[in-house]
Amino acid sequence: MSDTPQSPASGSVSSPDNPLLKPWQTPFQTPPFGEITPEHFLPAFEQAFIDHAAEVAAITHDPSAPDFANTITALERSGKLLAKVSAVFYDLVSAHSNPALLAIDKDISLRMARHWNPIMMNAVLFGRIAQIHENRTTLALTPEQLRLLERTYTRFHRAGAGLDDTAKVRMAEINERLAHLGTTFSHHLLGDEQEWLLELGEDDLDGLPDSFVAAARAAAEERALPGKAIVTTSRSSMEPFLNSSNRRDLREKVYKAFTARGNNGNANDNNATIVEILALREESANLLGYPTFAVYRLEDSMAKTPEAARSLLERVWKPARARALADRDALQALIAEEGGNFTLAPWDWRYYAEKLRQIRADFDDAAIKPYLTLEGMIAAAFDCANRLFGLTFLERNDIPVWHPDVRVWEVKDASGKHQALFYGDYFARASKRSGAWMTSLRDQQKLDGEVAPLVLNICNFAKGAEGQPALLSPDDARTLFHEFGHGLHGMLSNVTYPSLSGTSVFIDFVELPSQLYEHWQEQPQVLRQFAKHYQTGEPLPDDLLKRFLAARQFNQGFATVEFVASALIDLEFHSQPASAVRDVGAFERTELEKIGMPAEISLRHRPTQFGHIFSGDHYAAGYYSYMWSEVMDADAFGAFEETGDIFDPATAKRLHDDIYSSGGSRDPEEAYVAFRGRKPEADALLRRRGLLETPQAA
Repeated sequence: MSDTPQSPASGSVSSPDNPLLKPWQTPFQTPPFGEITPEHFLPAFEQAFIDHAAEVAAITHDPSAPDFANTITALERSGKLLAKVSAVFYDLVSAHSNPALLAIDKDISLRMARHWNPIMMNAVLFGRIAQIHENRTTLALTPEQLRLLERTYTRFHRAGAGLDDTAKVRMAEINERLAHLGTTFSHHLLGDEQEWLLELGEDDLDGLPDSFVAAARAAAEERALPGKAIVTTSRSSMEPFLNSSNRRDLREKVYKAFTARGNNGNANDNNATIVEILALREESANLLGYPTFAVYRLEDSMAKTPEAARSLLERVWKPARARALADRDALQALIAEEGGNFTLAPWDWRYYAEKLRQIRADFDDAAIKPYLTLEGMIAAAFDCANRLFGLTFLERNDIPVWHPDVRVWEVKDASGKHQALFYGDYFARASKRSGAWMTSLRDQQKLDGEVAPLVLNICNFAKGAEGQPALLSPDDARTLFHEFGHGLHGMLSNVTYPSLSGTSVFIDFVELPSQLYEHWQEQPQVLRQFAKHYQTGEPLPDDLLKRFLAARQFNQGFATVEFVASALIDLEFHSQPASAVRDVGAFERTELEKIGMPAEISLRHRPTQFGHIFSGDHYAAGYYSYMWSEVMDADAFGAFEETGDIFDPATAKRLHDDIYSSGGSRDPEEAYVAFRGRKPEADALLRRRGLLETPQAA
């Protein structure tokens, strides 16, 4: 992918010269990133829109009576070029953007909405789907076909295909505006993240471990500041700085910059964007007959209702808050013991929590970090996948990539057959949005022959210094396993229809495969094998391993409170009337006061940077889903523990067949019960977080 900024209006590129419109003569027909420049995208999208519209028109106006093959299957076959171009484009916009791509993104988000609106609200097409759906019990359909029919009908119905013409016009306008606003939100957030950094002088390094300083110098090199050391608003930079820096004034500066992203009153401010997004979401839900967006959204989920989601969150909130308040008092006492004459502030929590952990558990992250190399944790993730599912990973250097840091592995199944390609893009850089995610360049399907997936993991870890390996914090290592769990969901998918492939499942089920996979990262037998000192190669000492395992539940009050508060605010944003959110900051303060949020802890995602719910609607009214899935993942790992073997073959086979490979082809509750033999037990979550027995606090 060329880094050269080019104007999106620089002229059309004819089809013969456009790599996005030609067959890819690369290994496994992967995108030829080195040949693709920004100017190729608009012509490719235009052609893809034309092709897809023609395909849908042919289905809609087919003179034959509607049946599964000429309508549902035909829809599954349509839009291949659009899917292909979109996957490449959105990978680059998120993982390696430049001004030209961001300009195109604003244009394409609107065009995409204008393309899909008339398809998803096509009354004639929906009539065909509805007729097949109505007669489904008389058709000789497989379970997967029945599931696809149900999901297709639901998707069109929930998009407004059954509305009257006036309502459809308004819904289309709303969708277009929301597409624009979601793109605007993410661009604003990226802008604030790119514009802020803190340069560290020699006097500013007090307390910072060598591994952090090396990463800070590598981050400066990435931003063309050779010889400098910087802190950025990337979580992988901010959190270790707040953990370790002895400079309280600098901790405050970094914390405030991180929590103020999108809320600085500048050109990147997201407050007005949020207000408009919420009003439009509410209006769209009302058009479809729902009182709130949350009710609309959760109807098509495992939770089914906002009340069910809120009930789980509140069950966790009470013990988590009590634990956090008890920890707060202990941290304040520690400050007093050290002679500090100040009240614990949010920028102090991580710093003093690390000190308290050293006192109580004789452990801090800096002690284990030299053993958690990126290479070692990648190898651990691959080895667990091999022991559970028989997968092997061979690194390939002949696959085109979008940045020199990106690595690619060929994945083979237990029989040696090609299963997938796995791309790992692990390091933070200015051209990449913050966070970590899994996506794909191509999804698995078998509709017209075997199609193997191209699966991506994108992270934002700090690079090591020149010649030194990247070292991960325990949180980073968990993130790597988490995203790889999502990756396995995509790589192990074994369905016929693309709409049901991989992670195409309910929002509150999609985190189960990823969060479940995290459990293997912290297992003693895995750490003993793969956690080795980056300088000496010595394995993790048993004493340090025991202290690490004993300290895992430390500070869980803080971690749970910052997450659950974000999930509760997400539900309130989408449950209360949009008119109640004229002032985003005031709404945030009111809701936090209602739940008794400790003043010393901030939301994991403050509203103006809450990309999960405002950079699009994927997690809107659905951030609770991480906690919903955690109930299942904590319970599911128990299935292995009960056998006495965390790689038990019979349990692993059920996990493969019922969870990882089935994609969206089954009802998620049915899939879970098939694996576990029963519904999940919620106490497993509290037990895992150490919150079943909680100290009393005011």
